[in-house]
Amino acid sequence: MRNFLNTLLAAALLALCANASAANAPATVPADEDGYQLWLRYRPLPQAAQVRLGAQARSIVLSGAPSPTTQAALDELQTGLAGMLGRAPALSAKIQDGALLLATPATLPELAAGASPLRAELAALGAEGYLLRRTRLQGHEVTLIAANSDTGLLYGAFAWLRAAADGKAPEASSAPKLRLRVLNHWDNLDRTVERGYAGASIWDWWALPDIKDRRYTDYARANASLGINGTVLNNVNAKPESLTAQFIAKAAAVADVLRPYGIKVYLSARFSTPLELHETSTADPLSPEVQAWWRRKADEIYKAIPDFGGFLVKANSEGQPGPQDYHRSHADGANMLAAAVAPHHGIVMWRAFVYAPGAEKASDRAKQAWDEFKPLDGTFAANVLVQVKNGAIDFQPREPFHPLFGAMPKTPLMMEFQVTKEYLGFSTDMAYLGTLFEETLRSDTRTSPQGATVAQTLSGMAGVANIGTDRNWTGSHFDQANWYAYGRLAWNPQASARDIATEWAAQTFSADPAVTTPIVDMMMLSREAVVDYMTPLGLHHMMGTGHHHGPAPWVANLERPDWNPVYYHRADRNGIGFDRTASGSNALAQYAPEIARQYADPHTTPQQFLLWFHHLPWDYTMPSGRTLWAELLTRYDTGVASAKNLQARWAAMRPLIDARRHAEVAQRLARQVDNAVLWRDACIAYFQSVSGLPLPPGVRPPALPLASYQAMRFPYAPGH
Repeated sequence: MRNFLNTLLAAALLALCANASAANAPATVPADEDGYQLWLRYRPLPQAAQVRLGAQARSIVLSGAPSPTTQAALDELQTGLAGMLGRAPALSAKIQDGALLLATPATLPELAAGASPLRAELAALGAEGYLLRRTRLQGHEVTLIAANSDTGLLYGAFAWLRAAADGKAPEASSAPKLRLRVLNHWDNLDRTVERGYAGASIWDWWALPDIKDRRYTDYARANASLGINGTVLNNVNAKPESLTAQFIAKAAAVADVLRPYGIKVYLSARFSTPLELHETSTADPLSPEVQAWWRRKADEIYKAIPDFGGFLVKANSEGQPGPQDYHRSHADGANMLAAAVAPHHGIVMWRAFVYAPGAEKASDRAKQAWDEFKPLDGTFAANVLVQVKNGAIDFQPREPFHPLFGAMPKTPLMMEFQVTKEYLGFSTDMAYLGTLFEETLRSDTRTSPQGATVAQTLSGMAGVANIGTDRNWTGSHFDQANWYAYGRLAWNPQASARDIATEWAAQTFSADPAVTTPIVDMMMLSREAVVDYMTPLGLHHMMGTGHHHGPAPWVANLERPDWNPVYYHRADRNGIGFDRTASGSNALAQYAPEIARQYADPHTTPQQFLLWFHHLPWDYTMPSGRTLWAELLTRYDTGVASAKNLQARWAAMRPLIDARRHAEVAQRLARQVDNAVLWRDACIAYFQSVSGLPLPPGVRPPALPLASYQAMRFPYAPGH
């Protein structure tokens, strides 16, 4: 019966796509795209659209002398227009009708004139914003890309091309809401990538600085198209060698490639570097010799990389050294480094992902970052940002927002999202993270009477990159969308995840609604599908040990209590879930009183966080009328059904997608169905063994006995 329904669904979707396709008359689908061009494909537009666009770009005019950044903008415009129109407009020094004009107030006096209606609009856009406008200048009808800086012009050029590729009128102005929009590469010096699922690191440290891969430039183009303005080249679990002269020279070579695209280079710094390099006798941040060493090191780096952004630091977390080794605070350590880079206008991004080195504070790992950082609010130097993960545990498929957001009003905070999918099926399972990012950013911290969303508490955003040497950059074609969504939300945290998905699909596959609509629908349900078959109803951290692949809710033998899945779900004969109310760990007290009151009652706690905050009996009545046990089983079955639905939807799109990418995505969706079934069966088998409850009528029993799932191993899993 299930196969029959899937066949009917596929047939219906095929018919719908075919009818919509005929109505919209799409261009011929190209064959065998490999995904390397990402969303910068610039495919030929339909004839009518070419005529309209060509009239707006008969020539390209740069007002003023070119810089490396404006040259990058000109190159991109010519590349994009050559692809979409079949020809590249000529570059011209003369403004004429139909010109595409790039200008700043410094290079075009008309924009700075007091009478110019654009003057005030440009002034409000800051250093990185841009304005796109059809207007009349010097007696000619032109399309204007205007900004206050060359970087703003580059962002504007990409925005204009994006609108042109989507068939939209390029009339807009935009400025970033956050000043720091950074990718964090967890890339090691041997080119392995921690939590990387897309091949090796793109940084070829062995070949650098002499050999610079063309991919570095394409990486810069992709990031600049999103407004990402910084990148941390190396893993937060950093090596001391990262800050030696040899590797500084290599980082400088990368910085030279990225600089024209408005991207600053940052480095992760191991806190004990001077001690481990045997250049100091201690790493105590209050030691004068340590402070002097870091000042000299900062001077050395800035001599090689004049626009170096600063340091990212993971300290006193998961065995990493830090100031607490010397009975100093996180503020002591961060401020010492901040003083070293301050003369060069550098910053320090100090991560708040910490938990105690021993088990003495393991009553609730979710509380530890707040406990350590909240008392330090207002004590960090002005050029320190505290970088906080979106949730209090560790990049789970779903977590409530971290209680530090809204709790440190005197300290600049950065959001840390994980763009790579450590806990959501690696690069195999489809999970569009735009919805996860949006859910977190729009959460109301209730720390202000007027409301204060998480997004409103931020000064910057960091994303743990999902990029590698795979030809399509991210392992899966659809994981490109997570890189894209991160960048667009870093620019504007109030943006819509659905709108971003539509934008990405139009550029990556086709602007034809017969293509974009079903793709976006798939994307919007994909992350919820993963939540349902992995961690429904607020369950969390039930993945396999170390590599975090596959289900392992039974693991209970690891060294620290809070490394074990049983620590988090706490299932027993009586019920399931982690009690974080006043009767349990009282982690709720770290949130604003209004949230704490609402979430203290399971009846007013959102269902998606129910078992995150409550330990409830198996027969607890859910809003659906089902018992908690029956509801849990229903969610697992829903997750499997959703995975099969994704597979059927994609199969129906085969006539509309190029053969290579369709086949590659189809393979992963088939694997995702298998993963979903494995998660469902293994978790049901385990929770049934713990609860002692029978399966309700109609619920399929697991395919294997529990012991078979417990015996499964996944050796040599990537990213670990």
